[in-house]
Amino acid sequence: MNRIKEVLEEKGIKQTWLADKLGKSYNMVKGYVQNRQQPRLEILFKIANILEIDVKELLKSNKEN
Repeated sequence: MNRIKEVLEEKGIKQTWLADKLGKSYNMVKGYVQNRQQPRLEILFKIANILEIDVKELLKSNKEN
């Protein structure tokens, strides 16, 4: 699972903007944001770079607290 939706909301960035920067369709990015589809690792790194954050911030831990 990823945190792309949360990070976009925190930064006030639209999914359409991210799709444009990634060179991906809006529907593809929407799938990532809704966790219906997970981006490949290289795409995850590209998203982190575009959003100027560490890639770790895009991932949810699978450990229980």
